[in-house]
Amino acid sequence: MTRTTDERDMEWRAKLSPLAYAVTRHAATESPFSHAGFAPGPGTFTCVCCGAPLFATDAKFESGCGWPAFSAPLPEAPVQELRDVSHGMVRTEVRCAECAAHLGHVFDDGPGPKGLRYCINGVALEFRPDKS
Repeated sequence: MTRTTDERDMEWRAKLSPLAYAVTRHAATESPFSHAGFAPGPGTFTCVCCGAPLFATDAKFESGCGWPAFSAPLPEAPVQELRDVSHGMVRTEVRCAECAAHLGHVFDDGPGPKGLRYCINGVALEFRPDKS
C-alpha cells in the first residue's frame, strides 16, 4: 500500500524533533552556533531522516560560520545540489537525494582542492562513530 503525503508527514513528525522536522522537511535553518556538536572521533555523518551516509569526519572542519562545515560529501553520498533563490539570494541548496531532506547549502569559500564549504544544519545530521 502506498502512503499518502499526509501519512508520510505524520511519520516525519513522529520521528524527528520539531526543529529537525522544520529544517529537513520545510527548509528552515537552525540558529548559528546553536547545535551542541557531535562526539569526537572518526565516523560518518548520516541523514537524520533516512540514515543515508553523507559526510566523513575527515571532511569536517571549523569554518566559524556557526554550523557544521564539510569540504566534500562522501564519494557515493546521495547529496543533491539545487539552485535556491529564496531570501533574495542565489545559493546552492544541499538535499539528501534519498529522502529529499533539506540539509543546508554549499559555498565556494572552503578549504581543500575544490574550495567548497558544505554548511549543514547540525539537526539534519546524525553522527555514527566508526566501530574500531
